[in-house]
Amino acid sequence: MTESPPRAWAEIDRSALHDNLQFARRHSGKEIMAVIKGGAYGHGLVEIAKELDSQNLPFLGVANAGEARRLFKEGIRTRPYILGATLPSEREEIAACGWTPCLCSFEEMEHFNQLGNDSPIKAHLALDTGMGRGGFQPRQLGEALEKLGHCPGIILTGVGSHLPVADEDTEFTRKQFELFDSMVESIPGRDETFHVHLSNSAGLLDYHSRTTNLVRPGLLLYGISPLSAHQKNLKPVMTFKSRVSVVNHLPKGHGVSYGRTILERDTKAAVLGLGYGDGYPRSLSGKGVHVLLNGSLCPLLGRVTMDQIIVDVTELENCQPGDEAELFGPNLLVSDLAVKAGTIPWEILTQITPRVTRLYR
Repeated sequence: MTESPPRAWAEIDRSALHDNLQFARRHSGKEIMAVIKGGAYGHGLVEIAKELDSQNLPFLGVANAGEARRLFKEGIRTRPYILGATLPSEREEIAACGWTPCLCSFEEMEHFNQLGNDSPIKAHLALDTGMGRGGFQPRQLGEALEKLGHCPGIILTGVGSHLPVADEDTEFTRKQFELFDSMVESIPGRDETFHVHLSNSAGLLDYHSRTTNLVRPGLLLYGISPLSAHQKNLKPVMTFKSRVSVVNHLPKGHGVSYGRTILERDTKAAVLGLGYGDGYPRSLSGKGVHVLLNGSLCPLLGRVTMDQIIVDVTELENCQPGDEAELFGPNLLVSDLAVKAGTIPWEILTQITPRVTRLYR
């Protein structure tokens, strides 16, 4: 028996991923920590990690020990970097496996020092320069460095911070860069092997640091720019697709979908086999959204349902079951879709559900 094709799938363009990585390298002139948390922003954690494992990266940025463990079990050689504070129950595994934590509190520092009693743990120090999500504030840096000097179980190999508004507030972000650079310059004993990092995608695109030698692109790697002026330099990695299941001819005045959107003309309506159960946001209902079908933009009709959406194909000469439609991708940017959904592209990408097949090209 032949296995039937999926109703909804995401095509992942490996070459686009590599092109975006090379752009990040050229544009920043620094080493790259590829951020692959959240299932590589919905693109597939293990598959993207395997694709990047040969790219001579110092780190792969993950959110927790669970994501690091998946890479470890798959034989990924690039070192996982745990972005953010760790739970006490995670730390023994992190220490035993040689993953890199960022120390966000004195309590973490003390615990990792104990765990590194026999074999010192390589760790970074997290600085809070305005995010308010963990790390040592400027007034605490001196004490943190002093305590680390009495922690033989920890080898400090880097320092980092995070940008909360690099894509929104230029003035604050420039001040944040200056604060971070000043803090880093007060750390003694740094050499070329000591990793200093602050910039996310927006940061590496539009700002300059005098101390950093590492950047942490996430969204940019997947071909979407948080700053629209740079989108022309990137290639979307994911194309989200579905196919037509049935085409109906509906008269003027007929209702469409839940809530009964009333048709204002005789309409040829195509049903596509995906909905919010696949990660296509329900909030796109009634927002003037289109899909690309047979080379034409076709408007969404009525509300998005769990498993199906309906689009107006009246203007298409030919449309039949099995025809493919692009929901977002190179021709319909997910960032534009996010604006209409009242959200951000990070959320849409990471909420593409497991029942959507990922196809790697």
